[in-house]
Amino acid sequence: MRGWIVLALVGLAAQLVDGSLGMAYGVTSTTLLIASGTSPALASASVHLAEIGTTLASGASHWRFGNVDWRIVGRLAVPGAVGSFLGATALSSLSTEAAAPYMAGVLLALGVYVGVRFTTGSLVRRPGRLRSRFLVPVGLFGGFLDASGGGGWGPVATPALLGSGRVEPRKVVGSVDTSEFVVAVAASLGFLLGLGTAGLDLVVVSALLVGGVVAAPVAAWVVRYLPARVLGAAVGGVIVVTNVRTLLRAFDVEGSAGVWVYPLLALLWAGAVVYAVRRHRRERALGQDAGWGPGEGSGEDEGERELTAARS
Repeated sequence: MRGWIVLALVGLAAQLVDGSLGMAYGVTSTTLLIASGTSPALASASVHLAEIGTTLASGASHWRFGNVDWRIVGRLAVPGAVGSFLGATALSSLSTEAAAPYMAGVLLALGVYVGVRFTTGSLVRRPGRLRSRFLVPVGLFGGFLDASGGGGWGPVATPALLGSGRVEPRKVVGSVDTSEFVVAVAASLGFLLGLGTAGLDLVVVSALLVGGVVAAPVAAWVVRYLPARVLGAAVGGVIVVTNVRTLLRAFDVEGSAGVWVYPLLALLWAGAVVYAVRRHRRERALGQDAGWGPGEGSGEDEGERELTAARS
């Protein structure tokens, strides 16, 4: 029972992060599962099975609050499903020994990206529209990386859509989270075909599912008070440190390298968090704090702004 509660807390924490940043549920929960001894393929399979429920709850909530652009969902979800199915098949064919360093490398790269993106990147974007020729490759790559790397749909899709400068952030987060339901279903089918049900622990899946569903509405409340920039820096550090540890173990250099690697990572992590806090305060003082999730700015979409301009 104690183990189930711990796993439920892992799912809860991961969903809080995902609900605040629009990404990192898979990266966070997969990283923690692998750190606890779960094989990479089973960790990713468990997370994606749990995500079927968590993404459904998250997508329904975003739809209820008008944060979903169904044109984006349709053009993003289908290629995302194809990519995730292929990624699940690829990961299922790797041995545990071969998959461990590969998975850690992918998660490490995603952790660095999340940390750098939210610590130093600009979070302000301008609204607009996106075309299929942009969304299809984003969906394919994000879906493949999500299944094969244990996470990556949010870290790929959310910044890509925001970086295009054509969709307001609340609809980016809502549309990406809603389309992730289809991605999770496709990845789960791929893992079930590749791995079967042998070794799949439904206790792990249920714990992650319950924790994620409970956290889904809480995340919407947390994001109002916890700056996304600071949270992104902190979470990126957790992912980086954990996966560096896995890589050092995989290459049998943890003892010799750990003496200087871990203190260096700790200093960089602390520095990133401090810098994120200071930058958030400076942006808030200058009126430039944009946030990252639903509710950013006025909440008006492009049509509402055009109508307002026409009336004036």
